[in-house]
Amino acid sequence: MKNELQVFNSYTGKKEVFKPINEGQIGMYVCGPTVYSDVHLGNCRTFVSFDVLFRYLQYLGYKVRYVRNITDVGHLEGDADTDAEDKISKKARIEQLEPMQIVQHYMNGFHDMMKIFNVLPPQIEPRATGHIVEQIEMVQDIIDNGLAYEANGSVYFDTLKFAEKHGVYGKLSGRKIEDLMAESRDNLKNQDEKRHPSDFAIWIKAAPEHLMRWKSPWSVGFPGWHLECSVMSTKYLGEKFDIHGGGNDLKFPHHENEIAQNYGACGHAPCNYWLHTNMLLLNGKKMSKSDGNSIMPGELFTGQSPHLTKAYSPMVVRFFMLQSHYSSTLDLTDEALQAGEKGYRRLMEGQKALQSMSHPGGGTAGTLDKEINAAIDQAFADMNDDFNTPKALASLFELVTKINSLKGGQLSFSDLTSETLERLKKTFNDFIFSILGLQEESFDSSGDGVVDGLMQLILDMRQQARTNKDWGTSDKIRDVLKELDIVVKDGKEGATWSKG
Repeated sequence: MKNELQVFNSYTGKKEVFKPINEGQIGMYVCGPTVYSDVHLGNCRTFVSFDVLFRYLQYLGYKVRYVRNITDVGHLEGDADTDAEDKISKKARIEQLEPMQIVQHYMNGFHDMMKIFNVLPPQIEPRATGHIVEQIEMVQDIIDNGLAYEANGSVYFDTLKFAEKHGVYGKLSGRKIEDLMAESRDNLKNQDEKRHPSDFAIWIKAAPEHLMRWKSPWSVGFPGWHLECSVMSTKYLGEKFDIHGGGNDLKFPHHENEIAQNYGACGHAPCNYWLHTNMLLLNGKKMSKSDGNSIMPGELFTGQSPHLTKAYSPMVVRFFMLQSHYSSTLDLTDEALQAGEKGYRRLMEGQKALQSMSHPGGGTAGTLDKEINAAIDQAFADMNDDFNTPKALASLFELVTKINSLKGGQLSFSDLTSETLERLKKTFNDFIFSILGLQEESFDSSGDGVVDGLMQLILDMRQQARTNKDWGTSDKIRDVLKELDIVVKDGKEGATWSKG
């Protein structure tokens, strides 16, 4: 199956046969979260998508080194260059906390949410602040190679020189230098330090009030957001690795500038394949807090949102996400989630029925036998076609129909060999749990999913709110749980819950 795998390469704009640099091994880097706020549902979709990629590559037998970073410095408001405030520093200033308190709090929340969605942790999860020395070294390398310059303590990447030398700036995002000039923000207070409006900062001189700062040959400052991923990916995966992934919104400027930096420091692009997930919509529109068209993961699980008529369990949401190809937009609606819940249950019920079956013996490789093997082969072919989970799920549901017909007696085991039944059992189980990363969930009489891990997270959030004397949040959690007929009891060993 390895030789059949094809992926859509965002850099070349076409589907290509996947060939790892080192036979049997894969290096994969995915841009992780900037931990200054709770993780958004769109980010969850990206990490669920790459979780499936990670799982499937491992299932094919590859030894995968998966690196996903944590951004804890350098990501400025509005993705601006040097006139904006670092997102984490801003949050720390507003909350009157140390920046690393902000980082730890939201990083813990991010990890909790990944566990709820059953996303496997990466093998390496580096943080930008742990790699300041390496970032300073890369800045110096880029300067030494003539593709960066210092101005008033900040260091800028020279995009015009890079474009003239290598001719690839804008290839990933489809942008041109002329377009970047037209889009430049001439009101940036440090814009006059640049030789060209499209130049971007790789080291930023810190303003006196800036909380996060380090000594460098150019100034006391901090690294640019784009630089950290160039440094951490090459440190842990080498100057050239296989896959770089992230959300579609990162193509420009983040990934475009990563490519430029790697050329500037190493003389070539960082990876062979760029993979990007697409946008998550809500009721057909881009999510926007200001327009009220937004929803957080926790609101999905409690149902406390004007966009929902009920609560949905984490595995229902994960299943819903897998019904769309990772590179396609995904429109989240209440109706689509309800359909996803029905699909998830049908899949899990089919799995349960299948695993309880035993072959009576004496079957032959008839039409049913051939159809089942063909559907299994098709599911793998679907996954080998750029990890096409919606098509793979369609193949699995074709098998569910046959499983239910075997259970109901409409189809006969006499038309099926015991070997094929065992293959079906193993493959079905592998797809649901090992590849798609779904989990079994119990359902109460009302049909809403109840998950111990999710409830523990909610109780932890409630306890944290009470510790911080945030009675409004604590009361809201209590009221919502009460509406869901969930009883919370506080004891010496902590809070426990039960259905009322």
